[in-house]
Amino acid sequence: MNNLIDDLIKLAFSEDIGDGDHTTLSCIPADAMGKSKLLIKEEGILAGVEMAKQVFAAFDPTLEMEIFIEDGAHVKPGDVAFIVSGKIQSLLQTERLMLNIMQRMSGIATVTNKYVKALEGTKTRVLDTRKTTPGLRMLEKAAVKIGGGVNHRIGLFDMILLKDNHVDFAGGIEKAVTKAKEYCKAKGKDLKIELEVRNFDELNQALAVGVDRVMLDNFTPADTRKAVELIDGRVETESSGGITFATLRDYAECGVDFISVGALTHSVKGLDMSFKAC
Repeated sequence: MNNLIDDLIKLAFSEDIGDGDHTTLSCIPADAMGKSKLLIKEEGILAGVEMAKQVFAAFDPTLEMEIFIEDGAHVKPGDVAFIVSGKIQSLLQTERLMLNIMQRMSGIATVTNKYVKALEGTKTRVLDTRKTTPGLRMLEKAAVKIGGGVNHRIGLFDMILLKDNHVDFAGGIEKAVTKAKEYCKAKGKDLKIELEVRNFDELNQALAVGVDRVMLDNFTPADTRKAVELIDGRVETESSGGITFATLRDYAECGVDFISVGALTHSVKGLDMSFKAC
């Protein structure tokens, strides 16, 4: 997936700089040298330091980065995560892209860590979803992991997830699951098969045909508890749909293995930080 990151950085610089950062080029000499520090302005979980390395290296390999705080660390206002030394023109032209990435990733890691802490004492782990910013999925899912969460799947290629539309178009649960198994065998694919179920009738069909995981979609906590008892450890369980931070613990205490939360990535506020001359 490194090629996706390389392509993202190239595209990001292209859209931001275009034919030149004329503000910087007009007032900063090409040979001027300096330092800038990443200053944390809000409490949270730091994420994106490794990505910042790649951004600086891609634009100007002569930039030198001194790191004081690594990805995954708890940070607070006033902390300095790193200092970058080199050409001032390069520091100014990389500033916004680096900050955009780090603020976004740190915001996701911070929210994810909040959910992870809320699940402490249960066996349940929080999953992300494919509700990511187009083109930024690899960064956003990396941030979820930094925050202590689990990647559900990267995309459509590394797991089979049969949702309601797949089932309906395929002609029912048995047909959908059977076709998925036959496909994996024919293609030589070793992929987990997960099935979304909407009620207990579909759950019983899922258990009869055999899958690796069932997604209990929009089940109430009470029905989730009944479903977990019915499944009795035969397959992995995942709760999804309409679950908020306030109800998260209720679902976890039902004994599900996973809870998927789209809010980890689709509506997160960036963590406040700045890149200041020092």
